[in-house]
Amino acid sequence: MGDSQEHGDGKGRPDEGRGWPAAAVFDALGAEYERAFAASAAHRESLERLLAGLAPGSRVLDVGSGTGRPTARTLADAGHRVLGVDVSPVMTALAARQVPGAEFRCADIRDLPLPEHEFDAVCVYFSLLQLERDEQCELLGRLARSLRPGGLLAVATVPVDVAGVDAVFMGRPVRVSSFGAEEFTALTARAGVAVEWAHSALFTPDHPAGAPEPHLFVHGRRI
Repeated sequence: MGDSQEHGDGKGRPDEGRGWPAAAVFDALGAEYERAFAASAAHRESLERLLAGLAPGSRVLDVGSGTGRPTARTLADAGHRVLGVDVSPVMTALAARQVPGAEFRCADIRDLPLPEHEFDAVCVYFSLLQLERDEQCELLGRLARSLRPGGLLAVATVPVDVAGVDAVFMGRPVRVSSFGAEEFTALTARAGVAVEWAHSALFTPDHPAGAPEPHLFVHGRRI
């Protein structure tokens, strides 16, 4: 499921009734998560499209930055100013070591202040999946508003119509919510983003417990 919150991006504090402890899941996975998803050609294509639309030195928010690779690393290497946010302290520390050219913050994205017009681009690779559906809707709106007018949003998810379903991800229990492809694309548009590109792919993580999963990448521009 993605960069690290990229199934675990700012998600989940069990003591507040917000679902399963995503931080614990991704703390346990660590670098294993990066290896499992490193070969995603669709993710690379999404990053290349994002890079092509960014002005030099753009300010980019990477939600669910995980180990910092590939997203933050690719953007920082291209000269952009990257802020990565992840709920997992293990992932955040690993990202800071692997991508010294970016800034990383261990925080729940739901609690992080997001000033309007703060970023030139926002990446959300698979980091919504452990949020409830209403939280996903609310967060997408906040992220869209944090973009400057014309700013770019790149978001990816596993497009399945489920709400609060218990599942196993790379051998560990998680609770997942998501939307079908059409509904998720429409949800992105309702957040205030003009959708410019959508791409579906099937990907099998490189992991003994990996199974094929559908991936949906949606790119848009703040209206």
